Order: sequence, then C-alpha cells, then structure tokens
Amino acid sequence: MPAGKALAAAAVVGLMASWMIGHGGARAGELPPGEAPSQVIHVAASDLGSRAVALGVSKSVVIDLPRDIKDVLVADPKIANAIVRSSRRAYIIGIGVGETNVFFFDAEGKQIAGFDIAVKRDLNGIRAALQQVIPDGDITVEGMGDGVILSGTVANEAESQQAYDIAVRLLNAQSSVTVSDGSKVVNAIVVRGRDQVMLKVTVAEVERDLIKQLGINLAGNLSYGTAVVNFNNTNPFTAFGQTLSGSNVTGSFQNISVMLQAMEQAGVIHTLAEPNLTAISGETATFVAGGEFPVLNGYSCSATSSTPGAPVTCQPAITFKNFGVSLNFTPVVLSGGRISLKVMTEVSDLSSNNSLVVPEPGTNATATVPSIRTRRADTTVELPSGGSLAMAGMIQDSTRHNINGFPGLMELPILGPLFKSNDYINQRTELMVLVTPYIVRAVANKDLSRPDDGFADPSDPAQVLLGRLNRIYGVGGKVEPPPDNYYGKYGFILD
Repeated sequence: MPAGKALAAAAVVGLMASWMIGHGGARAGELPPGEAPSQVIHVAASDLGSRAVALGVSKSVVIDLPRDIKDVLVADPKIANAIVRSSRRAYIIGIGVGETNVFFFDAEGKQIAGFDIAVKRDLNGIRAALQQVIPDGDITVEGMGDGVILSGTVANEAESQQAYDIAVRLLNAQSSVTVSDGSKVVNAIVVRGRDQVMLKVTVAEVERDLIKQLGINLAGNLSYGTAVVNFNNTNPFTAFGQTLSGSNVTGSFQNISVMLQAMEQAGVIHTLAEPNLTAISGETATFVAGGEFPVLNGYSCSATSSTPGAPVTCQPAITFKNFGVSLNFTPVVLSGGRISLKVMTEVSDLSSNNSLVVPEPGTNATATVPSIRTRRADTTVELPSGGSLAMAGMIQDSTRHNINGFPGLMELPILGPLFKSNDYINQRTELMVLVTPYIVRAVANKDLSRPDDGFADPSDPAQVLLGRLNRIYGVGGKVEPPPDNYYGKYGFILD
C-alpha cells in the first residue's frame, strides 16, 4: 500500500473512534435518531388455553361466557357452527365429521374463550345396541374420524364377532355411503378366556359283498357230410367284469369240450376310526390317518441319443394320491356353553372296482391303477358340550344280475343252462359317523397315561418257547373289573 493511502486510512479510523468515545457508543436495540419505533406483534387468540369439546353430528352444546360477546370466529363452518342468542350465551352445533376451533371476543377485542371442537359420529345408538345384545360384555365404542374403534373384553369369540357385525350395520345405516367390507370398524375386543374344544369322532362302517358266477363254456364242431359247424361259447361275466378264480370242471364228448365255471365269493369289511382333536375356539384343526399310493400318470419317453433311429427309453410318471381317514373341524364356543361346529370327515380306501389297466409302452406288461372308494360327510351343527350328533342313515344297497348266452338255445327248458352264464353281485354298505364336542381344560401330566405304559419285552426263553410278545402290559393299580355283561378279553392289545 502507498504511504499516502495508509496515512489517510489511519486518520479516518481515529476520527470514528473519537466520535464514539464522545457519544458513549451505540447500544444494541436503540434506533438511530429521527426514526420512529416499530409496533410490537402479539397473538390475540390461540388454542393454547382452549377447552376440548366433543360433539356428535347434529348434536349441540350450550356455553355461558363471563363477559358480553362482541365477535365470534369459527375456523371451519362446514364442521361446526356457533350461534349467539344472548350477550353471554352461545350454541355450538356439530355439522360434519372433523375438527375445528371457535373463539369468542368481547367489545375490546380480547379473547373471552376458545374451544377445540371435535365432531364425531353419534355412537350412542351403537353403545345402546351392544349393551342390549351383549349385556355381560365390557365394550367401549370410540370414534376416530369417520370410523369406529371397538375395545374392551367379551366372554367368547362369537360375542366379539357379533359386536363387530352390529357396529358395521349401524355405521352403514348412519352413513350415506355403504361400506360392505367393514373397513371403517376396527375390532380390538379381547376375548377373556379362549375356550378349547375337543372333538371326538367315531366312524364305523360295515360292508358286505356277495358275488356268484355260474356258466358253461362250450367249444367244438359238428359235421354233417361236407358241412362243418364250429362254435365257441365263452362266458363274459359282464356284471363283475372278470372271472373269479375258482373251481373249473372240464370234460369232452367227441368233438365238443365243456368247461363248467362255478364260483362264489363273500366278504365283509369292517372299518372303525376314532380320531380325537383339540382346537381353540374359532380355529381349524385337521387330522389325517392313512397313506399315499402311487398312480401311473403316463410315460415320459426320450431318445437315448440324437442319432436318427436311436432307441427310445420311457420312464413312468408317478403321482401320489391320499387315502385313509381325515377330519377337519372348526368350533366356535357360543354363550351358554353351546358349540357351533363345522365338521368334515372322510373315509377312503383302495378298491379294485373300476380299476384301470394301462399297457406299458414297448413291452407286453400292463400296470393296474386302482380306484379310490370315498365316503364323505360335511355339515355345520350347534351342540352343547358333551352332546353327540349321529350322521347315520348312509346305507347303500347295490345289486347287479346279468345273464349272457346264445340266443334261442339259452331259452331251452333243460339244455338252456349249457348255453348261458349267470353273474350276480350284491353289495351292502352302512356308514355311521358320531361327533361329540367337549369344552376342555388343560390337565397335569401325572393324570395322563400312554398306550405303552407298563410295556416290557419278553425274555428270550419266553419268546422262543412260549411265543410271548410282551412280558408286562398295563398300569398297576388301575385294573378295573370287566363289566357284568362281558367276560372275555378287553383292552388296547388283544392276543
């Protein structure tokens, strides 16, 4: 910097410092001389000290004020309105669902009072309906915007669902727009004690089959001069679809061979299943006892190489189908100890009837695909705890009788049976399903017993010489005498 400019700057700084020392300096916040002070801004009315007022739609509240009212401010007239009928009394009316505030001022412009207005739906009708329908429940109904929150406690799941349905129905009645899914109702009701239901199901079935087949196969030829007549009469047994393996008597007379087929088959099938399941009220339980059997679902063939004329290999495609005893049930405990029960039970097993014979490609072998015989029951009932439902009357009686033979000759009085076959099938089935629900509680482990309690393997001499399979079976001290009307063996295992 040049010497002349440095001397000038030092002189200016010295003059300013001497002026400030002489006038005591400028204080913070003071205005320069000749400038008017600015106006102070303050809030005349706010919601800091406002009182909360809850209103229902089309409901009102009357307010008395300590001073005369000069002016009224309503933030949103679409939600609430304030009407002044006298100098110190005002009426606030709820118009629409929402929140707003109202301020009252006196003649000097000072705030007399402020109110935070929350306009909600009128829920007194819902509260009264819930109290009338569920008197033992402790249900609280609160509004949240245009929705409703249900809270509190009830005795069971059915009462909780009933309260929810009532709230949805009455809320839709108050609204101009119907919401069928109940999205405006929040169900926060707690079930005091969720009951557990044990379902005991007994499936009993007896099936009796009777098959009778009688026929004579003739094969031979008759000649008269130069005329030769060849004949062959084979019994098809179309009722059963195949010939039973039985006794065949064959014989021949000159050029005629005779084979007598006389078979009879009788069978009884007894099915008994007693599954027991336990589920919480409102939940679904499933039980399956059975297995899966393979089913041939075609073949997947491919060439061993990309060379033209290469051999083709085929692999069977196998799928598995379920069979056995299955049980699905959904219990709902109602008031008074009654149980609404949706139960579906099914019994299925393999059957040779309607089976399918599939040839294996590239070979002379065949594969047999069995059919599944199914009995199913599906129902919804209401029972008391310990009450039983019998789904009986499922009786089936099927009879098929086919006669096949040579036309005309089979009608002969004595020789007719030589030219016809008789196939007779009779099937009778009766199924009964017993359902018994119980409201149960947990028990101590010491009060329970297992099927293998007291089981012990036999010693080698007892197993080899006496043929015993177990040494001890049963729990000591728990043996009860047999009933008076039965003196045979009883228990879980019978030898």
